[in-house]
Amino acid sequence: MTLINIRDLGVALNAPLFSQLNLVVNAGDRIGLVAANGRGKTTLLRCIASLMEPSEGDITRSRGLTIGYVEQDVPSTLTDTPFHAAVLEMLPIERRASESWRVDVALESLEVPEGLRQRPLKQLSGGWQRFAMLARVVVAEADVLLLDEPTNHLDLARISQLEGWLNALPRDMPVVISSHDRAFLDATTNRTLFLRPEQSQIFPLPYTRARAALREVDASDERRYQRDVKAAQQLRQHAAKLNNIGINSGSDLLLQKTKQLKQRAEKLEGAAKPAHLERSAGTIKLANRGTHAKVLIALDDATVSAPDGRLLFRTGKQFICKEDRIVLLGPNGAGKTRLVAMLRQAIEDPETPQAGIKVTQSLALGYCQQDLADLDDADTPMHAIVSRFDVGDQSARAWLASSGLSVAMQGRPIGRLSGGQKARLGMLLLRLAQPNFYLLDEPTNHLDIEGQEMLEDELMEHQASCLLVSHDRNFVRTVGTRFWVIEKRKLVELEGPEIFFASVSATG
Repeated sequence: MTLINIRDLGVALNAPLFSQLNLVVNAGDRIGLVAANGRGKTTLLRCIASLMEPSEGDITRSRGLTIGYVEQDVPSTLTDTPFHAAVLEMLPIERRASESWRVDVALESLEVPEGLRQRPLKQLSGGWQRFAMLARVVVAEADVLLLDEPTNHLDLARISQLEGWLNALPRDMPVVISSHDRAFLDATTNRTLFLRPEQSQIFPLPYTRARAALREVDASDERRYQRDVKAAQQLRQHAAKLNNIGINSGSDLLLQKTKQLKQRAEKLEGAAKPAHLERSAGTIKLANRGTHAKVLIALDDATVSAPDGRLLFRTGKQFICKEDRIVLLGPNGAGKTRLVAMLRQAIEDPETPQAGIKVTQSLALGYCQQDLADLDDADTPMHAIVSRFDVGDQSARAWLASSGLSVAMQGRPIGRLSGGQKARLGMLLLRLAQPNFYLLDEPTNHLDIEGQEMLEDELMEHQASCLLVSHDRNFVRTVGTRFWVIEKRKLVELEGPEIFFASVSATG
């Protein structure tokens, strides 16, 4: 049963985000929406939700259809509203007293703790704010769900819980999900739309298999294009030869034949379309200045404590060695970021020794903070580069441009950049620091799939030594060479991440 029919849809903001898009949303569809940052995913969802008018085309919705749209951020009008009240207001006023039980059912289905239900949304973590928005569309009894980056701010346990919740929805409930989380898309979708300025592609497959099918389509298009171009060149060469013979011999027939060949060549060239070439949102490059030390950091039963002094875990005897890419796993609150902060302080301030942590003197740190808090929102990208590194304006502008920040963006306050643009700026600062050891706390949080894959390639190509924290399962599987997990207040080494992923899924 068709619930939404999108025909020849297009939106242009300075340049086309997408055009001539045709998509049918049927009962039971779970559609993954994939594109680089700033390429129209949110715009398309807003058009479907009737919050924005497209530049061209139309959207037909079945009569009486209710659409539940979960945006990336909590609306400012709700930040002071308690969790329970924010969900309750989705019921009509006349039904709130008699049907408030619907709110309790929704909150139970999302496993929202009792202690959070009366707290204002602004006091909650980004993950619980996201669950509040989900609960609102559940109570509204939406017929279609539109989810914009639903895994943002969620740890692995909450991501696993969200996957289970989505997969437990009625089979005929259609869901459209915009996400950069590849594993999440594979677990929750059965169709994938790759949104493009022209010729968007949709496949009846989850993300990974759809991506492979997309590569085949693009490769086939490129072969066809090259074949048509070659055929047109051959026709023109043949026409040139006949033209010479026709002129020398005075043959009108040969000159007519020459004209026909040229027309065929022009027709071929006019119809030939090159394969889609994805316009990069900006390159990510890293550096590795190298070190002769084999052991970079030695941990000798270091104590990791919460800000209030409560013991979180002890490290035991552990070593971080050259070319190790260690993934630190554990639930939120276990102490992952605390350990990262301790290691950072030990590297940057060697004059203040920390018990149980020994750092080699040749270590040069590259540090990525999960909330990008080391970037001053009032600063500009240009000033951030020239104030930290001994580089000229011209070089700084070239590096920023290659990272996807245009000349206009380079002079804007960093606070006005998108999350993806900030992340690429942060990666550029990492590169210019010329580190030989990386501490990466949720480095893929704001990166699109292209950026994630670039970062993966760079870490492996440079044989970078790093310790990283990530909730991105694809990133962990691709990059990690060693895996530490915090459990029962101890740091334990695992053979691989799958045991931890499975345990999270079982409890989520």
